[in-house]
Amino acid sequence: METSTRSLSKATLKKNRTNLILGLIVLLTVIILISIIGWIILKPETEMIQGEVEANEVRVSGKLAGRIQSFKVEEGSLVNKGDTLLLLSSPELYAKLAQAEAAESAANAQNLKAIKGARSEQIQGAFEMWQKAKVGKEIAEKTFKRAKNLFENEVIPAQKYDEAEAQFNAAVATERAAKTQYDMARNGAEREDKMAARALVDRAKGAVSEVEAYMPETQLTAPISGEISEIFPKQGELVGQGAPIMNIVDLNDCWIVFNVREDQLQNLRMGTIIKASIPAIGVENASFKITYLKALGSYATWKATKTTGEFDIKTFEVRARPVKKIDGLRPGMTALMAEPEN
Repeated sequence: METSTRSLSKATLKKNRTNLILGLIVLLTVIILISIIGWIILKPETEMIQGEVEANEVRVSGKLAGRIQSFKVEEGSLVNKGDTLLLLSSPELYAKLAQAEAAESAANAQNLKAIKGARSEQIQGAFEMWQKAKVGKEIAEKTFKRAKNLFENEVIPAQKYDEAEAQFNAAVATERAAKTQYDMARNGAEREDKMAARALVDRAKGAVSEVEAYMPETQLTAPISGEISEIFPKQGELVGQGAPIMNIVDLNDCWIVFNVREDQLQNLRMGTIIKASIPAIGVENASFKITYLKALGSYATWKATKTTGEFDIKTFEVRARPVKKIDGLRPGMTALMAEPEN
């Protein structure tokens, strides 16, 4: 009986030991499984920084106000540099041109008058007056000589001699004055008057050139090659001077823009090659080169939540251009940046 009891105790002890070992194995297995699951769940993934594609965009506007007569393109049209985009109607411009041309004609007439001088009839009249004065001078000179001889021979009194001398001197002065008038009529206007008339012509021509310089602005052309992304006014609407009319985007000049916290800038430097994906066109891990780094304003600063142990983090704008051209890349597409290459 005692032997039987001992055997039963040994069997029970062995069974308990086996169960304990199995329990430990199960516990270790559960711990390992929980650790694996926790590692999988809590595993730090490669941090993705989201950005957006941008492109060179040019806003088309005119130098003068007018009414849109017609559009030669529509949104989505591809244009080349120099292509006609639209026509503007500006009747006021043609009126100003007519005024400027009329002012130029008047200035030219004044200039010709200054160059030509007096009319031929006026010149001839001045010449005749000079000849008349010359004849009067000759007669007065002869009279003076006779009076002088008579006075020297004491035939006439001194009064008559003085009168003859005075008349002779007056005739000489009259002849000189007539000669001056004739020379003035023949030579035309003075040098300063001619210069002033010429200046008026130049000013009038400048006014005409100014108006003519605006004439091509009634036909707006594309400043760059690209795609018409937006058209703001409608046909027939009035647009002011310098008002935006449409945008042209250059799809061959695209880049991506990321807003990155400064604690994520360790591997981002000017010239660094990064990898980014463009989900919209199915591009994975395309290469881009960083070409621009700049801190944004205070509005983009990440404020610390604790008073100690943390600091405000600034946000930087990072621009990167594709190393190789990516077909289908358009502004507005989302870009996802992975870890940069070292």
